Amino acid sequence: MPRISTKGQAMPDSPIRKLAPYAVAAKAAGRKVLHLNIGQPDIETPSVALEAVRNMERTVIEYSPSDGFASYREGLADYYDSVGVKVSPDQILVTTGGSEALIFAFQACFEPGDEVIIPEPFYANYLGFAMSAGVKVVPVTSRIEDGFALPPVAEIAAKVTDRTKAILICNPGNPTGYVYTDAELEAIRSLVLEHDLYLFADEVYREFCYGDIPPRSVLSLDGLDDHVVLMDSVSKRYSMCGARVGALVTRNAALRQACMRFAMARLSPPTLGQIAGEAALKTPRSYFDKVKASYVGRRDALIEGLRAIPGVTAPTPGGAFYAVAKLPIDSSDAFCQWILSDFDLDGDTVMMAPASGFYATPGAGTDEVRIAYVLEESAIRRAVAVIAAALKVYPGRS
Repeated sequence: MPRISTKGQAMPDSPIRKLAPYAVAAKAAGRKVLHLNIGQPDIETPSVALEAVRNMERTVIEYSPSDGFASYREGLADYYDSVGVKVSPDQILVTTGGSEALIFAFQACFEPGDEVIIPEPFYANYLGFAMSAGVKVVPVTSRIEDGFALPPVAEIAAKVTDRTKAILICNPGNPTGYVYTDAELEAIRSLVLEHDLYLFADEVYREFCYGDIPPRSVLSLDGLDDHVVLMDSVSKRYSMCGARVGALVTRNAALRQACMRFAMARLSPPTLGQIAGEAALKTPRSYFDKVKASYVGRRDALIEGLRAIPGVTAPTPGGAFYAVAKLPIDSSDAFCQWILSDFDLDGDTVMMAPASGFYATPGAGTDEVRIAYVLEESAIRRAVAVIAAALKVYPGRS
């Protein structure tokens, strides 16, 4: 039998999806599974996007240009201007989801063996993207006791070596919902300039910030035009995860050209997704106001419910629609599997993501879970009741 590559063997399972067979089995056994494991909102996609696809006049679904339709990039430039970021259409590269934007950036900016510093816990797929590009992830650990605030900049600086090429942040954060302060962003800015690094920023949750001040884009930080690479996506902003359309934004012309070569090699981003994405730019502000209010209610129901369970720690997320909770358990992997396979409350069970998969540090997050509050409030409250009942009888309590 031919041998699987070392890289193929080392690629990590997704903590978000790896328990799917247990959820399938639970449903086959007649149990209802409340899916809090994945960032798939139940929010309706804006009608303007759906109508654009339904009513398109094309007779051929053709390739788009490799960097995306010009009209869409022009619309995206106007959108960024509306959130205080000045970029031109030729500084935007449309990608197949935000994932491809990060993959292109890794491929264009790193040599095999180079290092990227990422505050953890981080979006689990960053690890897979880095591994596929031959990049080493160097984590700097934030603590649940601190609400997952950025660790002191001195801790990050201590991780910099001659192989460090970039720092990667997600703001607002997945999986924690943490929103970086201006002081934290300025500290990162200084470090990037001091060591001449790239700054990768995943800002796909920009619209979902629950404080009075929206999160600040790294593209608004002074002196970083040649350093910043922004990853964006329609998936969460417009509840269009299946459209698979994102964007890479950079003012670094040489880097944009390098990423364009990778874009040409994969031909083009999805045509139908771009049609929907361009139309979604016309979504009224009232849509986001309604969605944000819904998420705030769901967040509050989740956090209040979790905090009422003995032994549970749950910081209040400032953005996105995720929370990381610390549970009185021995293993989040074991607990998340057990609650699907061995437990239900009057026929209901819950699917969560074990938070260990969101850390690169071995042994970190083993008593934490990530919960996506993407279901309506009543379902969130029911899920918390299931978790509370499960913890009372779980055999692996700590």
